[in-house]
Amino acid sequence: MPPWLNDPANITDALYQALGAFLPGWAVYLIAFLVGVTIMLVFLVLVLLTVMYIERKLIGRFQVRFGPNRVGPVGLLQPVADAIKVLTKEDFVPACVDKPVFRLAPIAAFIPALLPFAVIPFAPRTIYTDLNIGMLYLVAVMSLGTIAVFMAGWASNNKFSLLGAMRAIAQAVSYEIPMVLALVGVAMVAGSLQMTAIVKAQSVPFILMQPLGFVIYFIGALSEINRSPFDIMEAESEIVAGYHTEYSGMSFSLFYLAEYTHAIAVGGITATLFLSGWEGPLLPSWLWFLIKVYAVFAVLVWFRATLPRLRVDQLMGFAWKFLLPLALVNILVIGIELSIWPDFPWALLFVNVGIAALALTAWSKVYQARGALA
Repeated sequence: MPPWLNDPANITDALYQALGAFLPGWAVYLIAFLVGVTIMLVFLVLVLLTVMYIERKLIGRFQVRFGPNRVGPVGLLQPVADAIKVLTKEDFVPACVDKPVFRLAPIAAFIPALLPFAVIPFAPRTIYTDLNIGMLYLVAVMSLGTIAVFMAGWASNNKFSLLGAMRAIAQAVSYEIPMVLALVGVAMVAGSLQMTAIVKAQSVPFILMQPLGFVIYFIGALSEINRSPFDIMEAESEIVAGYHTEYSGMSFSLFYLAEYTHAIAVGGITATLFLSGWEGPLLPSWLWFLIKVYAVFAVLVWFRATLPRLRVDQLMGFAWKFLLPLALVNILVIGIELSIWPDFPWALLFVNVGIAALALTAWSKVYQARGALA
């Protein structure tokens, strides 16, 4: 191995070491940026094509039909055909929209979907930049997509688009609070906000050590990425298609791709924070990570196929009256356990699973008794 590649901390460090010997600093940073973005885009294109195929196949099975099976062997080329169809469609812009903002909104939606992958570790040394505040960075960038949704709704000059955008903002604010509080428990146990450190801290996956925190985070993430049953900002029976009603062609496809990219990012974050990241026996680390990402995505599809969409009042009440109190209970329980057992022994998983089941059951009874889901 060349001396400049001795023990690089991550991909960025390896590039800096390789190029820094014979290029000026600004050129090293520019090349590292371009190489990182290129690798990430190629990876995401391949993963997006596969998850689109997987979702359509799984939805077909849930609905007792075949799903795509015409284009290519067993329908494998259907996502490619869909991409070609979208690229050849007319990108129509209505006359009365705010054109600069209208044009920028799809780009502003897609770029934040790429940002989480900068700190998600795919393997022990396969990470673009290993920030010591990686979890805080994720919380910040995952919420930026809401700005693009508001831009699209406002610029469309359409009351249905604006209504969908306003719903998106209310939904994002409501669900981000319990979701972030659920991640506080992960940081407390791991003792770090660094993503690689959190993976290494999971001698037992945190989904077992903090089941209540996982449930809260996962539900909040479903809402954050606008997946069923929380897709109220594009509730077709009420507001046509929500914030992207006036979009077509490539502009619409960027919103579509942003949602799928966010779903993949949620799979990667969930695998890292709750499923021991790249850890696993026999298989290569990166393969274990991808298996976990696809497994999380399959659960998202399962939810879409089985759960009906919530009403807007049900959705808001569920966040503030159900998830938020449970998130505070989760932090309290973990704080008490850490004060008694600072090393957080694996035997606590039996206690925490019982506490999670008891808390979810008890609070759901209280929540239903108050008529919140009526």
